[in-house]
Amino acid sequence: MSVFSQLVDSSKSNVFSLPAVRKADCDGPSSGKKEVAFGSGQYYAYCALGGVLSCGLTHTAMVPLDLVKCRIQVDPAKYTGIGTGFRVTVAEEGVRALAKGWAPTLIGYSLQGLGKFGFYEVFKNAYANMLGEEQAYLWRTSLYLAASASAEFFADILLAPMEATKVRIQTSPGAPPTLRGCAPMIYRQEGLTGFYKGLPPLWMRQIPYTMMKFACFERTVELLYKYVVPKPRAECNKSEQLLVTFVAGYIAGVFCAVVSHPADTIVSKLNQDASATAGSIIKKLGFAGLWKGLTPRIIMIGTLTALQWFIYDTVKVALNLPRPPPPEMPESLKKKLAAAGTQ
Repeated sequence: MSVFSQLVDSSKSNVFSLPAVRKADCDGPSSGKKEVAFGSGQYYAYCALGGVLSCGLTHTAMVPLDLVKCRIQVDPAKYTGIGTGFRVTVAEEGVRALAKGWAPTLIGYSLQGLGKFGFYEVFKNAYANMLGEEQAYLWRTSLYLAASASAEFFADILLAPMEATKVRIQTSPGAPPTLRGCAPMIYRQEGLTGFYKGLPPLWMRQIPYTMMKFACFERTVELLYKYVVPKPRAECNKSEQLLVTFVAGYIAGVFCAVVSHPADTIVSKLNQDASATAGSIIKKLGFAGLWKGLTPRIIMIGTLTALQWFIYDTVKVALNLPRPPPPEMPESLKKKLAAAGTQ
């Protein structure tokens, strides 16, 4: 049996989320459709599909801004800001140049989304099962961090070849402007290592990013329902719940952009220059240089993360997947704390 099969099996009787997965709590008024069983293979497959759609579509829509961001990172003297980046690119290459890299972006980030969201659900429930209901609640932030880091490790292996191709198309003068032209060129010149040499810095960028993305989102949703939303989640309709999802996603996205930006700059430079190393790039750019392009990335990642969570949650609604409310303290733990307080 594979590792992932064991993880899926161990998550089916999850003690952290499953007790909260009640029709009245998860979806508001009944839609009349049969709900997919929580923790089933179908449930995880649909979660993976939601990840494919949320990451693939949003990253592809952001290609023009991503292209300018990458060019600011690799050539800040020429591309001094967002406006200048767009103007210079269009003046030199035409409007169509803003779509450079759309194909590897669509493929790469669709695969990454499959791993990011699909594996996150598996790891979160499997790890919670290992901890037990009370500890999973008490250590839920650590649980989110561990599950998202585990998921992103594998998601980046799926992403790396297309990310390398995308950055080469967008930033290297003379590189073929299409996936079918650039990917074979990289393979001829550098072999398979050309597609994966950026994987370690990609992990450096994406794993902290994803840990922040999921943990911040989960806790922000919890806080919004507790302190901002004027009624319990169970009384909110689906549109209201999706609005909370979008707001929490944008807040998480801003933090994600800041945490992961230096590594993102290194990835862009590595994939632009075949002879560069992470150490040489850090030495050349210095601390300030690692933060070039942060403003467009905050705009891009904040919007992108909010849309990703919105699309992902919408897919769950459309496919009638269980959507547990924010976690609540287990009754057994409440009794223990009450008993301890009376002693």
